[in-house]
Amino acid sequence: MAGNLNRVFLMGNLTRDVELRHVSGNQAVANIGLAVNRRWKTPEGENREETTFVDCEAWGRTAEVMAQYLAKGRPVFIEGRLKLDQWEKEGQKFSKLRVVVESFQFVDSREGGGGGGGGGGGRSSQGGSRQGSSSSSSAPAPANVADDDIPF
Repeated sequence: MAGNLNRVFLMGNLTRDVELRHVSGNQAVANIGLAVNRRWKTPEGENREETTFVDCEAWGRTAEVMAQYLAKGRPVFIEGRLKLDQWEKEGQKFSKLRVVVESFQFVDSREGGGGGGGGGGGRSSQGGSRQGSSSSSSAPAPANVADDDIPF
């Protein structure tokens, strides 16, 4: 096989509210914590579960939309790539693997972090382009948001 591939697909729940900040040039960046659960049954029939916590970051319009529509506990599907951050502090080297979000999809149709479940939702990409919704039902637009601001 020629070339390399760096692609990550994750579906889980936000561990905290999206932390949005702006860096030089007023570029938006969001830090997101994601909990991904794995469930399985042992050969003895015992149910087991493990949770993997993943740090993610989103940039630009994707970061802004995630901060606007997602909150702690909300399920989300993320597509992105792995990035290794490395730094040195007081002579000691550190590194951290994180996922750079390139697009995401709402897994349920609730607004904010509370309320009922359901299917469908919208999809956002870093370019901020609109893409079709994944099902026929999607979250209604909040009253104070213009149609052009809704990512789905």
